[in-house]
This record gives sequence, C-alpha cells and structure tokens, in this order.
Amino acid sequence: MGAFGLSFGAAAVTAGLSTVQACALSLLLFTGASQFALVGVLGAGGSVVAGVASALLLGARNTLYAVRLGTLIPVRGPRRLLAAQLTIDETTGMATAAPEGLAQTAFWATGASVYVLWNLATLAGAVGAARLGDPLALGLDAAVPAAFLALLAPQVRRRDTLALAAGGGLLAAVAIPATPAGVPVLLAALAVLPLLARRRPSASAAP
Repeated sequence: MGAFGLSFGAAAVTAGLSTVQACALSLLLFTGASQFALVGVLGAGGSVVAGVASALLLGARNTLYAVRLGTLIPVRGPRRLLAAQLTIDETTGMATAAPEGLAQTAFWATGASVYVLWNLATLAGAVGAARLGDPLALGLDAAVPAAFLALLAPQVRRRDTLALAAGGGLLAAVAIPATPAGVPVLLAALAVLPLLARRRPSASAAP
C-alpha cells in the first residue's frame, strides 16, 4: 500500500493536481482504483466530469462489498459512516477471510492501518513527485495487481470459486479494449450469473 500510495501521489501531481488536492482525494475518496481513474482521465486531457464519472463507475463495486460486510460488521450510528468509508478491497478481503469471531477485528485493524499509510504515502509521493520520476518506470504500478492477487488467493480454494475468478478475469480482459476505464471491472461481476443460475433450482427444491 505504501508503494501504491507513492505512485498515486506522484501521478496526481503529474496530472496537474496540487499536493493539497491529491491529499484531499486520499482523505475523502479513499479508494485507490477510483483515484487512479480520476487522475488518469485528467492526465490524458479529459474533462473533470469524465474523470469523476470514471471514478464513480469503478467505485461502484464497493457497494457490493457493503452488502457482504453488512452481516459481518454490524454497526450503528456514527460508526456506520466510518465503516462505509473504510469499506475497500483490503478490508473486505481481510474480514471475509478472517477466522470465525475475528471479522470485526480484521476489518477495523486493516482499515485503520491502510488509511493511515495510504494518506502518508500519498503526501510523500505528491511532495516528492519531481524527484520520483515516472512511477511506471519504477514499477510502482505493479502494486495494484499484486494487492488484488493477494486478496483473491484465499477466496479461490474451491473449484467453483476458481472458475468464477477465471471467468471474471476473462470478461474483464475482453472488455478492456472496447470499454472506458472502470467498466471492465463491473462487467467481470457478470461471471457470477451462471453460478447463481445453477444454484437456484437446488435452492427452490429445498423443503
């Protein structure tokens, strides 16, 4: 996450944002893929509207995480707003993979540590953008797929989940050349439909 945050801070400043704006994105938006989508569009000369739309589209996956975490992390009041802010790939992966009884601990510990490190790294990357050079040349972009693979690995131990992951990856790969940034990730979710269709008859047959 440190390398990922450094890369974002540098990319944001390179795209024309100020250090304050880059840090505000990490503090308030706090979802790396959406932040990269926004600065990627701006850096390519796109409009603010197009950048925000791409960020929202890619961030929509967090609503699916919230549905799953709602049963694992029962919170009310102000803590519910805080939990919503911390609902990201890493906290969802840790909470769902945690041993029984430790889901809440995994969620809050991961959320707090990632939030702090992500924001510190964004600041460091933004301030040092001039000296850092091209983030891609340093290989910092590899932090993104590495993080996703680490989160995915515990979830694909069964044959059906492995097939689901492979199907989602294939859909995303096919969609990348033909769709805007953010759309391939959402289309990958369609891979779950055959699995749901196969399970529905057995569920309806239950007494």
